[in-house]
Amino acid sequence: MAILVIAENNDEKIYASTYNTATAALEIGGDIDLLMLGKNISGDCLAEAAKISGVRKVLNASNDVYADLLPEDISSLVSSIADGYTHILAPANTFGKDFMPRLAAILGVSQISDIVQAKSEDSFVRPIYAGNVLATVKSSDAIKIITVRTTSFDKAQSDGTAVVENIDALASSGLSELVELLSSQSDRPDLSSASIVVSGGRGLGSAEKFQEVLGPLADKLGAAMGASRVAVDSGYVPNDMQVGQTGKIIAPDLYIAVGISGAIQHLAGMKESKVIVAINKDENAPIFEIADYGLVADLFEAVPEMERLL
Repeated sequence: MAILVIAENNDEKIYASTYNTATAALEIGGDIDLLMLGKNISGDCLAEAAKISGVRKVLNASNDVYADLLPEDISSLVSSIADGYTHILAPANTFGKDFMPRLAAILGVSQISDIVQAKSEDSFVRPIYAGNVLATVKSSDAIKIITVRTTSFDKAQSDGTAVVENIDALASSGLSELVELLSSQSDRPDLSSASIVVSGGRGLGSAEKFQEVLGPLADKLGAAMGASRVAVDSGYVPNDMQVGQTGKIIAPDLYIAVGISGAIQHLAGMKESKVIVAINKDENAPIFEIADYGLVADLFEAVPEMERLL
């Protein structure tokens, strides 16, 4: 049994999601190969990949074709080397969700999405109904295409001694091109991997209040900032800050929910956090049902006081 893990990386570093996905592969069992994609992947990045625990071989597909990581080109390459692999894994984030469904269609198999546990080589646990139910699914496909909920798996160790093997790129499909990349710039930690997250919801009332109230607290804690869907839809913050079923799924060490009622769609994105602190003036808010610590208070008074005491 052989497993191919599609690494999420740029030319200089490997993202944390790759380590979590490698742990999921270890849980399935078998020989693990790691595919690295990029324009000009550095030697240090390849050396880091080779140290990921359990990895047998690092496949280096470094070529101009993969500079923009277009899903058509990724799925084409992966399908061309799929023979001999029983499982192909990628993180269940924007990166993995971009090309894995196309890959499954090319190979003529069903995708198994967002797994949180591997019970055996063909049985996997995944959440449904916004995480309120865990379903065990069994696949008889010859090649199992799997996306991994990375927050459910620990980070793999860096004690491996894999070999690095260069592989040839395929010609670009020409089906799409990257026209422009727009990304928000922030001095705060990345929301997907931050150990502390301060999130706000409808209760903040406006974009100005969102930053005015939560910004100082986040900066004092060295935290990333997140938001509920209502806050995003109301224009308080951009959608890359959304936490929830249709946003980012995170599991920080500390999650502070301010003015968030706790709709099930939001809880699906953060309920695996190690410690959850909720501040809301409504004592019946659903967020208090999962919070480790809850404060029924006016957030406009409580948050500045919390920041002052830190």
